[in-house]
Amino acid sequence: MTRAKTPNFDPTAFRAALGQFATGVTVITTRTESGQLIGITASSFNSVSLNPPLVLWSLATKSASMPVFRANSHYVVNVLAASQLDLCRRFATVKGDRFAGVSHAAGDTGMPVLDGALAWFECHNRSRYDEGDHVIFVGEVERCGLREDVTQVAPLVFHAGGFHTLGPLE
Repeated sequence: MTRAKTPNFDPTAFRAALGQFATGVTVITTRTESGQLIGITASSFNSVSLNPPLVLWSLATKSASMPVFRANSHYVVNVLAASQLDLCRRFATVKGDRFAGVSHAAGDTGMPVLDGALAWFECHNRSRYDEGDHVIFVGEVERCGLREDVTQVAPLVFHAGGFHTLGPLE
């Protein structure tokens, strides 16, 4: 079998090149067996398959939340609106109870769905793949939904190390 050649670029250049791919921003949420709510910001979300309905996202192996996400049967992918930048930052940086004062409701699986999310996907934790310094999670979507006014609300986008939103092209 042929193997990849040794990379011939600087890790900083690699990170900068990756940053040119604009992505939506999500908060992935779950609940521990004892009921503690867990959530993390992730821009590594993508669709995989329509039939069966599959999505993926990844999490750093060193993340403190890794044991919970690896073991849990379900989680929710919450797609953020531009107006939810504060939630993005909270779930990316706040230590302690990230859910303090955050409006949410339990989905069918009991996992937290964030109020105001553009879209959400309640997922069964179908499979996990250890790759490099991350774990890729593949979720089978059991239920999903959209905000009623989704066509009038701008998404939160991460690009080139900063947060942005979109406008229509002519």
